[in-house]
Amino acid sequence: MTSPASPSETRALIIERLVGDSGEAAQVIGAGRGMAERALPVLQKALTAELGAAVTVDLQAVEVGRVPEARSRAGDAFALTIVSSPSSADAMTLVMDARAVAVMVSALFGGDPDQPVAPIERDLSQIEADVATAVFQEVAVALNGSGKRSLDLRLPVPRAMAGNEARRRVLRDGAAVRIVLGLSTPSDSGMLTVMIPQRLLLISRDGEAAAGKDGDATEFDWRARFSEEVMRSTIRLEAAMPLARLTLGDLAALAPGQVIEFEEKAQLNARLSARDKTLFVCEFGKLGQNYTVRISHPHDAGQDFIDGLMPG
Repeated sequence: MTSPASPSETRALIIERLVGDSGEAAQVIGAGRGMAERALPVLQKALTAELGAAVTVDLQAVEVGRVPEARSRAGDAFALTIVSSPSSADAMTLVMDARAVAVMVSALFGGDPDQPVAPIERDLSQIEADVATAVFQEVAVALNGSGKRSLDLRLPVPRAMAGNEARRRVLRDGAAVRIVLGLSTPSDSGMLTVMIPQRLLLISRDGEAAAGKDGDATEFDWRARFSEEVMRSTIRLEAAMPLARLTLGDLAALAPGQVIEFEEKAQLNARLSARDKTLFVCEFGKLGQNYTVRISHPHDAGQDFIDGLMPG
């Protein structure tokens, strides 16, 4: 296991593992797009030299996501490798779908670029995995960059995994930027996905904005990072409409099939809550075939307590 080089990197790694450290989506996407656009010409030239055939590389998408989503669009057969750096064991995760592997293998072994490539509908062979490894190496080198912008990847990349090994490989969860590259010939195309943790991307691409002059993140930076991740968390909302007040004797006498009347203003006094904490007072309604709740006003716990002291 590698250790971060400084206390600030240690804190950043802990935060990432706890909450999946992330930044503003627009900033992350902008940094990822800039990285990919700078790397495309270098990658195009390197693949042409490596394969001895023209293969077009284009940028299809740059978006935010989570590292385990790297395999979500690759189908059943794909190649995968994970590249480390001094500050992260999974600084870059690369996945190539079977169609992209078929395109690259065909180009390498002199296939007719004008003829459709036979699809791969089985686990990749060792030769196909080796071709994927060579492509991953060129992609990693192109995206790694140099100088202050470098991701400082440990190269060469590890051998590409395929089959059950690739499907069962556990990917540590964390916020990431997804860069999707298209690999194509005139008759066919495939997809290569690159996932880079947002923390590493923002540090390497915008270090001055993400940290203080001494390289340490400020208290405001950490608060903002925690707050944004918390705001993205999903919770379960529950809307409840109050029934009529009953005595314990009435409650004990209830039986299946018995009808209980709502209070006169029950629909106007619904409570919207999350994790047993009331948030809003709402009004129940119906829109078409769907039931709805319309927020009336924020819940006042103090007033609710006073109302509970006064019967009726």
